[in-house]
Amino acid sequence: MQTPLGIVLFAHGSRDERWRAPVEAVARQVAVLDPTARIACAYLELVAPDLRTAVQALIVAGARRIRIVPLFLGMGRHVREDLPRLVDELQALHPGVAFSLRPAVGEDPEVIALLAKKALES
Repeated sequence: MQTPLGIVLFAHGSRDERWRAPVEAVARQVAVLDPTARIACAYLELVAPDLRTAVQALIVAGARRIRIVPLFLGMGRHVREDLPRLVDELQALHPGVAFSLRPAVGEDPEVIALLAKKALES
């Protein structure tokens, strides 16, 4: 039997607690689409949990494959530099876990098309 996939939805973070709602809504939708996956939200700053804490929770839940999905619109410094460094640190801490880092979701053609459609809605 294959170990469950862990998915971290990684976002920037904000002091405003309401900012988390869309990130958590995505997590709930992922859980509906794949009930076998282990899902966690993580934030770069200003709100918990951070990436290390979220990954640890997924490992405790049995995940040995963890996909990190940056919920950013583009490949700014955080996604281009900070996040790969954090993933390297996690890999060193958890050598038995296979980490994969996805591109920023805002770079996906389907997301770009959806945002364009939303901009045209009346």
